[in-house]
Amino acid sequence: MMSSTEELLKRLGVSIDAGTLRLALTHRSYAYENGGIPTNERLEFLGDSILGFSVTDALYRDNPDLPEGDLAKRRSAVVSTRALAGIGRSLGIGDYIYLGQGEKITEGKNKASILADTMEALIGATYVSNDIETARQLVMRLIGPLLKDAAALGAGTDWKTSIQELAASRQLGTIHYAVEGSGPDHARVFSAALHIGGKAYGKGTGHSKKEAEQVAAADAWRTLTGDAGSAPAGKPAGSVAAK
Repeated sequence: MMSSTEELLKRLGVSIDAGTLRLALTHRSYAYENGGIPTNERLEFLGDSILGFSVTDALYRDNPDLPEGDLAKRRSAVVSTRALAGIGRSLGIGDYIYLGQGEKITEGKNKASILADTMEALIGATYVSNDIETARQLVMRLIGPLLKDAAALGAGTDWKTSIQELAASRQLGTIHYAVEGSGPDHARVFSAALHIGGKAYGKGTGHSKKEAEQVAAADAWRTLTGDAGSAPAGKPAGSVAAK
């Protein structure tokens, strides 16, 4: 099932002892099917705190004139499930996660929540096997590129809300999402087209209706603001993020 963990550690750029690494990759579905062995949830809890502190510290130091509200929006954008899942997909983390049979059948290795939780567990595992500075450096390697686009990401913490506010401010008309699904139930892909006042402004695809609508909203936001360079964290515009 698993690719070489040495390759995974190489991608992360850290050393984690074998036992802690396996624990970080053990989803509760696998643990349940194997006699209730420990899961990665405690490491996830630890990694979440390290992630939040590291990003908060970087934003505070790099943006001395930014008010608390804007700092909070940017932090929320770069530590969101969507952002972490995008990073996890780019690293191919899904191929290394221990999943139960049910999650395997339903493509659990591609689910945003599982990928994001595993990324946090790996951050926690890095701390346990090394020290806080090593874990912080890992966070900055992973999140650093997103922080450079934090202003755009901050607007897109919830792209649907952002596009609704923008459309209302410009009096463009009613927003409508046309969503279609394709593929088998265990690997369903949804396509969304966003119309405002009857005019098409954005398209997107995702593994759920909500995800497809968010990507379409982000595409429309870029169209309306002329910001072609920003995209939802870890995802190319208008498409399902690569595995």
